[in-house]
Amino acid sequence: MIESKHFFIEFLRLTKLFWYSSRKLKIRGSTFFLATLTIGQMIMAVVLTKWSAGLFNALEQHSMKGLMTQVGMLAILLVIDMSLTSTHLVVKRNLTFYWRDWLTEHVYSRWMKAGNQYLISFLPGEHDNPDGRIAEDCRIATESAISLGHSLFYCILLLIGFTQVLWSRSGVVTLDLGFARIPIYGHLVWIAIIYTALASCLGWLVNRPITKTTDAKQTAEARFRSGLLEAHENNQAIALIHAEPYERHHFHELFRKIRVVWDIQTKVWRNILLFGSCYGGINLAFPILISAPRYILGQITLGTLMQSAQAFQQMTGALSWPVNTAGAIAEWRASVERVLSLLHVLDTLEMELARPDHWIKVKTGDQPILAFRNLTITKYDGRVLAQNINMEIGKGEHVLITGNTGTGAKLLRAIAGIRPWGSGVIELPSKGRLFFMPDRPHLPTGILRHAICYPSSRRIFSKEQIEQALRAAGLEYMIDQLDQKDKWAQTLAREEQQRLGMARLLLNRPEWIFLQDAFGSLEPQEEERMLRLIHEQLPDATLLAISRMPNSASFYSRRLAL
Repeated sequence: MIESKHFFIEFLRLTKLFWYSSRKLKIRGSTFFLATLTIGQMIMAVVLTKWSAGLFNALEQHSMKGLMTQVGMLAILLVIDMSLTSTHLVVKRNLTFYWRDWLTEHVYSRWMKAGNQYLISFLPGEHDNPDGRIAEDCRIATESAISLGHSLFYCILLLIGFTQVLWSRSGVVTLDLGFARIPIYGHLVWIAIIYTALASCLGWLVNRPITKTTDAKQTAEARFRSGLLEAHENNQAIALIHAEPYERHHFHELFRKIRVVWDIQTKVWRNILLFGSCYGGINLAFPILISAPRYILGQITLGTLMQSAQAFQQMTGALSWPVNTAGAIAEWRASVERVLSLLHVLDTLEMELARPDHWIKVKTGDQPILAFRNLTITKYDGRVLAQNINMEIGKGEHVLITGNTGTGAKLLRAIAGIRPWGSGVIELPSKGRLFFMPDRPHLPTGILRHAICYPSSRRIFSKEQIEQALRAAGLEYMIDQLDQKDKWAQTLAREEQQRLGMARLLLNRPEWIFLQDAFGSLEPQEEERMLRLIHEQLPDATLLAISRMPNSASFYSRRLAL
């Protein structure tokens, strides 16, 4: 958890980026308009208390004319109030979505950038469930910030407006001590301040544990969702080995942690509710009781009594803002901290990557070769996996990585720029496109044609090109499914997914190809056919591959032993 003194500084820094973003004119205009409408709402609240005083005075005087006058005024005030309220709602919601839109894009743009989403998984810190932090916590952080900020501003305005009203209706009360008589001006204002201060101190003690319990609950909920999502993504593997009992037990344990935090939070909310009920009941009667003696003695009218009571309630309500919003503040802070934690890890990653002396240097050379210069591959903690790798791979060569295939996979990631741990230099070819084929290509949910063309636009490739690539990859039966929508990563077999990866390769026609056991699910003769197809379709392409199939070794002219 971030310390309070640092939390608000970091939140304000993040807010400053939004305030000075590309939409700053629209944002500032909406903020100014919202503030103006809020001032109008405060003025309406003051006017309504004055109207209330006039109504009760008319009732006390049994004046039908005065009553009808107040009814007419009420109609006018209601029209104005309805206009202010509806316009305020629209402006407030627009401003809220502007902020959520900006923050969500700011976070996911930094997360999904140059492999950051992969690299941060190796770093310590609170950054689990980034999907929940981006989708849910960004929403709560912005919606609650606008709501709390607006309510605080409104309470400050109420405090300014109704303190003046309450002071003017308090008159002068003389405190007789026997040996001296002390006049007290604005006694209702001082009673309201003392009354609210005592209630706020008690409320703060009652509400204090809610921040920690809210953060714990959100974390437990996120882990439960993550467990369900992981099981959903691997449903076939779970079904094949009949691992459902294990998964049910895992779900039970994750949900049990939610229940534990839930019970703790229930006790906290029970205390808050008890305090709130007591405070609300006292607050309803207390302002009338303290002004009643002056009314009974004939010093004030019934209208003044009711106006004083309403002003007292408005003032104490404004002063009680920290107590009344403690739960909302706790939820907001927990979400903001989760967003800031993810941004902190991304900041740490970027700072570490900015120290080239600690990482593998990947640069584009001035020759059409791929070269490794004194290359050492390590784990994140510095343990060496392979060292002193020196090799030049020319255009059109086929090189097989042998030895430790896990280290070989890390080498391919280092070439792609997403595995920087180690030392030495990787020189990328001066020209030609690099194309990486993992053992399981990513097939986004949606239309099959779009999944095959991913990440390129579907408009780059014609229908004939896509159909030709599917036939070459042995997937001619999927041509009729090109316009179907499905979750292809789940519905297609591993072999079909790898064949779609081959079709994607033939469409892109790169000059430099990197295979990470890309055909491991195929039969040996089919893997050989895929390799021959690459040679026939892309004769000038360079190939660096990891393969566990012994029959494919004859296709490669050189080896890189790790």
